[in-house]
Amino acid sequence: MIGVIPKSGQHEVVEEFFELFKTSWEWYVPGRAYDVVIATASDWGEIEAKLLLVYGSDEKAVDQRLAISVVGRHEETMLRHRDILVPVYGGLTTFSTSSFSSVCLESDSGVAGVKIQHSGQTVLRLGFDLFEEVRFLLTTGQPVRNSQIPTLDKHIELLREWILEAGIGFVEILPSPAGYRFCVSLTHDIDFVGIRNHKFDHTMWGFLYRATVGAVVNFLRGRLSLRQVMKCWRAVLSLPGVLLGWLEDFWEPFAWYLEVEKNLPATYFMIPFPGRPGSNVFVAHPSRRAARYDFASLSPWMTTLTKAGCEIGVHGIDAWHSEERGREERGRIASFTHESSVGVRMHWLLRNEQTFQALEGAGYVYDSTVGYNDTIGYRSGTAQCFRPLGAKELIELPLHMQDGALFYPTNLDLPQSEAWKLCQNLTNHAKTAGGVLTVLWHDRSHAPERFWGEFYKRLVEALKSSSAWFGTALQVVTWFRKRREIKFERMEATLSSSRLQYSGVEIHPPVKIRVYPPRGVAKSDSQSEAMPRFRDIAWDGTSNKVNELVQAALVSSAHQQHGMEYGRLLTGSLQ
Repeated sequence: MIGVIPKSGQHEVVEEFFELFKTSWEWYVPGRAYDVVIATASDWGEIEAKLLLVYGSDEKAVDQRLAISVVGRHEETMLRHRDILVPVYGGLTTFSTSSFSSVCLESDSGVAGVKIQHSGQTVLRLGFDLFEEVRFLLTTGQPVRNSQIPTLDKHIELLREWILEAGIGFVEILPSPAGYRFCVSLTHDIDFVGIRNHKFDHTMWGFLYRATVGAVVNFLRGRLSLRQVMKCWRAVLSLPGVLLGWLEDFWEPFAWYLEVEKNLPATYFMIPFPGRPGSNVFVAHPSRRAARYDFASLSPWMTTLTKAGCEIGVHGIDAWHSEERGREERGRIASFTHESSVGVRMHWLLRNEQTFQALEGAGYVYDSTVGYNDTIGYRSGTAQCFRPLGAKELIELPLHMQDGALFYPTNLDLPQSEAWKLCQNLTNHAKTAGGVLTVLWHDRSHAPERFWGEFYKRLVEALKSSSAWFGTALQVVTWFRKRREIKFERMEATLSSSRLQYSGVEIHPPVKIRVYPPRGVAKSDSQSEAMPRFRDIAWDGTSNKVNELVQAALVSSAHQQHGMEYGRLLTGSLQ
């Protein structure tokens, strides 16, 4: 069991952190024995724990007791632990080492963490406040310069490593389903539907320029092939027939996506009302935010999409700042889908400090707005779904990757080879840490003059071969919500005696319970090396045997003679 001693005002962020690092914990109770205690408060009494982690850039009582010497205080630097790099956005205190301490964490500014053995206890004094860092990530979010770093996930990785290095076994419910390495949510923001709706407006004139002069420029830059330039010109020549309804609209998105994503669920975020640019939009040309299509006219396509297992969500206009208008926008989409659970992503990714409360008040079950317009990566530092601070039920499905950020001239403007490397980085992290990779490809991206469709095809094929579970945005959020409903009940003072409890409906796909046996308890080095680093158990929430199997995995090192029996038991799934 992990005991937590937080500063005042940190309780909500601590609770959310341990929904992401899903393991057994509780608020510290004086007099109880713990395997691990995490403290950000300044002072406390005697603590009985194998491992004590003291976080904070402010002075702690333990500094004087253990003769820990502070060297300096710094702002915004990079932490390093082996190959793990973690940005710190708040204050950082650096330390000097002595004959009785060793370095456990370095930074660009000096020693960021020291390790001390004291009275049979391992103490890690870390010069930053973990929970204030998590608060920053889940509220303000990371600057673009660090967008590629999954900072919150790295904080979890650091904590996990320190616990394991102390020889402590524990149980963690991973953020990926059993049988899969991570989740994928394919999403599409429907802004245009077709060019036929844009007779003689800014969108049409912009297309004509980009498909003629712009196509030649992009050919000279190596961004378009000669064949694609010719397709652009043919599209320009066909435009009168398209506008008159005589020829097929080359911007129509639905048939193309259904073919590319065949048998894969996707989410389409639809603008609920035509001609509404929204209010409180303080940017150049806010009128261009208004949609020219009427959602009601797309009923046949919406029926086709839902029959194919796809989801229809709200591409919100004013929901980000108005609960009343958000409710109206949700109602328009729900009137067609007849679904009570509706999600939203804001048009242009607009949000402010009140957005989550407004969306929750309007009845949305999830939001997928937290991301970048001008780059790809981890705005909140995580690949996991999370509950925004201040919200009660709303879940955030973070946006990680989008076409406009990769290729649009005013954003990253990358050649496809460089864009692929960035996308591979995000995919590789998801393979390692789990979570969800949320992908956004816009409605007209496959067509002239953008031609970003071939890249998307390649991306989808790569994800299909990555042992990923594909779900609509709602399906992925629902899976993470069920994972959150699993609780650890304290039975005794150690992690090995916590019990898993869940009273919800069956979890599909099942969760993956990872059991880390205590290290260093085998009778010989050869036995220790032979022991697995962890064991995984699949659980759909219905079997009563899960706690028996978890306990068996944790203590199996003490019963090596029954290794084969335990091995056979633990390779099965509890479904």
